[in-house]
Amino acid sequence: MSDLLRSIREQMHELNPKEQTIAAFITEHPQLVVRLGITELADQSQTSAATVSRFCKNFHAGGFAGLKLQLATELALQPAADSYQDIVAGNTLESIVSAMEANHIRSISDTSRLLDPKQLARALDALRNAGQIDIYGVATSGVVAQDFYQKLVRIGRRATAFSDPHMQITSASILGEGDTAFAISYSGETPETIDALRCAKERGAATVSLTKYGPNTLSSLADIPLYTSSLEEGMRRGDMASRIAQLHVVDILFTGLVTESFDEYVPKLEQSYQMVKKYRKEKGR
Repeated sequence: MSDLLRSIREQMHELNPKEQTIAAFITEHPQLVVRLGITELADQSQTSAATVSRFCKNFHAGGFAGLKLQLATELALQPAADSYQDIVAGNTLESIVSAMEANHIRSISDTSRLLDPKQLARALDALRNAGQIDIYGVATSGVVAQDFYQKLVRIGRRATAFSDPHMQITSASILGEGDTAFAISYSGETPETIDALRCAKERGAATVSLTKYGPNTLSSLADIPLYTSSLEEGMRRGDMASRIAQLHVVDILFTGLVTESFDEYVPKLEQSYQMVKKYRKEKGR
């Protein structure tokens, strides 16, 4: 199932009854939907064109034409292995290696197709121009936040990653215009991360979110929402493919920053590498 279809299915219970009817029709007849007009879909789902239009906006499609284009693209690019492979008792080591490889490749591929170049460019602008960068995330998203923090520090950027809810708010409260807060949450509904980003926004900082695709509180709050693929619920028990997807976006942003200011940042990367190497050698590590 494509990311759009999966997101619609996952968010269906949050929609109103009329939108749930549209969601059910789209997930059951995706190939048909790409050939319908908005009025025809409204008739088929016994709703209205206005409801269909509102439904499309809920899923960041920018209108019915955008939804059809995204749906058609995803259907055309669907790989033969249509779903993420979950943890199964008794699997051989060889099958585990194969399943993890397939899941990670699929997660990266699906996320790449979801990334909006314009939003990526806006996120890069916010990070490039920031005096201070705060990165928020708890649990697995906190691990990704730490990864991004370590990358930014190596190129001399003023950045800090916080997983502790109190420290998130404390740091957010002293941000201001010219700073950037980057919040990571797969669900987009992590209360601590939402509070931290809301506080940073109140202080005038630019706000960027990284969540799964589909409507959620964190992305609606952020100035610049970025999305990763929506994963099968089974895979969420291990937070594996979601972590890979988040790291993929972080790597894209970091590489974008370095590429844009290559002459400034590459020497800093080399300097940090050489100094770590020097002091580890001196201490025999």
